[in-house]
Amino acid sequence: MTVPSDLKYAETHEWARLEPDGTVSVGITHHAQDLLGDLVFVENPKLGRKLRKGEECGVVESVKAASDIYAPISGEVVAVNSDLDSAPQRINEGAYQAWMFRLKPADPGELAELLDAAAYQKLIDAQAH
Repeated sequence: MTVPSDLKYAETHEWARLEPDGTVSVGITHHAQDLLGDLVFVENPKLGRKLRKGEECGVVESVKAASDIYAPISGEVVAVNSDLDSAPQRINEGAYQAWMFRLKPADPGELAELLDAAAYQKLIDAQAH
């Protein structure tokens, strides 16, 4: 699986995409969903919640494990993907299409501090060995 070059990545395996309206969509990477297996539950942060970069803000559960989701940047939750409530497997089907929540960034500069695709690929390659 290639790592999309138009996204930014956290070392905790979340991706972030700057949207045209200035919000940032957040999801988990293909690598993360691959490690977890078939997802059965997604818990997103509540609308309006203000998150700090690195703060635990949600959970994804699979048949074999649960994993915390961390905010890749600071900001206010302005949208959640409620489709995942009834269809968490959409993340397995397309991890880079199935965004979990959107943030209004508190500091847009934080996005630049995240890993680019090449650096994220190096991280997952290193973890595989």
